[in-house]
Amino acid sequence: MLDLFDDPLDKMEEECGVFGMYNPNAIDTFSLMEFGMFALQHRGQEACGLTVLKNQRLNTFKHEGLVLDAFKAISDISVFQGNAAIGHTRYTTIGDSRTLNFQPLYALNYLGEPFLAIAHNGNLINDKGLRIDLDRAGINFMTTSDTEVILRLIQKHFSLGIEKAVKKTTKLIKGAYSILALTQNELIAFRDPNGIRPLCFGKLEDNTYVFSSETCGLDAVGAQYERDVKPGEMIIIDKKGIRYSNIHTNDVRKRICAFEYIYFARPDSRIEHVDVYDVRIKSGKKLYQRNPIEADVVIGIPDSGIPAAIGFSEASKIPFQPILVKNRYMSRSFIIPNQGMRERVVNLKFNPILSKIKNKKIVILDDSIVRGTTSKRLVKILRDIGAKKIHFRSACPPVVSPCFLGIDTPNKAELISSKMNKQELKDFLNVDSLDFLNMEDLIDILGGKEYCFGCFTGSYPVKPTILKQEQ
Repeated sequence: MLDLFDDPLDKMEEECGVFGMYNPNAIDTFSLMEFGMFALQHRGQEACGLTVLKNQRLNTFKHEGLVLDAFKAISDISVFQGNAAIGHTRYTTIGDSRTLNFQPLYALNYLGEPFLAIAHNGNLINDKGLRIDLDRAGINFMTTSDTEVILRLIQKHFSLGIEKAVKKTTKLIKGAYSILALTQNELIAFRDPNGIRPLCFGKLEDNTYVFSSETCGLDAVGAQYERDVKPGEMIIIDKKGIRYSNIHTNDVRKRICAFEYIYFARPDSRIEHVDVYDVRIKSGKKLYQRNPIEADVVIGIPDSGIPAAIGFSEASKIPFQPILVKNRYMSRSFIIPNQGMRERVVNLKFNPILSKIKNKKIVILDDSIVRGTTSKRLVKILRDIGAKKIHFRSACPPVVSPCFLGIDTPNKAELISSKMNKQELKDFLNVDSLDFLNMEDLIDILGGKEYCFGCFTGSYPVKPTILKQEQ
C-alpha cells in the first residue's frame, strides 16, 4: 500500500484539529459541529469524532475517514443535538491508527457512564513515564495515545473539580497541547505554556461560545472571533458564564509553531493576529528580493505553494500562472506493485499544462522541501516535457530537524537538508538554481522571534532527553 501523503508527496504531515461549542440552552450542535470540523479537515483526514452534551449526558461518535462521510454515518441525529460539543479531526502522530485511538477520548464513572471527554492537538514528550506511573497506581489504559495520559490524569483528580484537576494535570505533562474538554456541565479549553499549537474562540449571536484550532472554523459557523486562547490559559464555560484562569504562572512564553503559517493552517485563517495568507505572500516576495532571477513564468505547487508564487510574481513582475493542475479527487492510498508505477504517482496528483511549460524558463515555489522525493520527480516531469530552465524556491528555511510537538515529520536521517548542503541538493533535484527563505526574513515576516523554529534550528521550546522520532 502506498500512502500518497508519505513518500511520493513528501510533506510535513497534518497534525489534528479541535473544534467545540457551548450554550446553556439547546442548539443545533449536529450541524454546527459538522460545519466547523469540515473547515478543519485539512488538519487531519484519517478519522474524526465528536462528543455532544445532551441533557447532562455525553454521547460520542467516532468514525474513520472524512468529516462529511462520518456525519452521514450517524443514524440518529437527535442523539447529537444538545447544548455543547467537542470534536476532533485526526492525523496519527503519537500512538497508532487503531480505532480506539480516535478522539474524543472519554472516561466512565462508577455507573459506566461517560462523564469526561477530551480532544487534543499536540504531542506530549513525557507521556511514557506518566503512563507507567498511572499504570502502577492501578489506572487502566484503553489506547496507545498520549491523549489518554492527559485524560486519566484529569480523571484521577476530578473529585477536586475540573479547574483544580486540569491545573494538577498540567503541572505534570510536558509538550504541546491545545485541548478541549467536556464534562456533564462544562466545556473547558486550555493550552500549554508555550502555546505551540493554535486555539482560538469566538461567539455566535445567540451567545454560543465556539472554540477552534483556526479562525476558519469560526468563520464556517458564522462566529465572531474574540481572541486566541493565551498560552498557559484555561477557559471554563458553564451555565453561570465564562471564566478565565492562568494554569501556568512562571513558565509562560509564546512559542507558536512557525510551520502553522508556512504550511498547515488554511490560508484564510488568522493565528495570533497574523494572517496566514500574508505570511506566504511576503515569503515569496522576500525570495525574489534576496535573489532576483529572470524567467518566463512562476508556478506554485498546490495548494500552499501558490500564495508564495503569487508574492514572487508580484515582486519580480514575472507572470504567475496556475499551470500545475491538482487532482482534487485523489484517494489517500493506491496499491502500487512496482517502482516504475510508483514514479507515476506524482502525475496523478499534479499534472502540468504542456503548452505553458515547453521551452519556458520556470520558477517553482513550494512551501518546503522535506525528503526531496516529490520535488525531484516533479522537476523530472517538467524537464521531460521541455522546460528550458527550472529554478526552485522554498518558502521556508531548510528543514533539518524533526518535530515531536504535534507534527508527524520524518526522522532526521530522512530530512534531505540535514544531509545535503544547498549545492548538493541543487544537483540532486537537477535544477538550474535553488534557494530557501532564510531565518532572518522569516522572523521579519512573522514579526518577531516568539515562535517555535525547531525544525529549522534544532532548538525547541520544550526539550526532551531523546527526540521521539529518533528513538
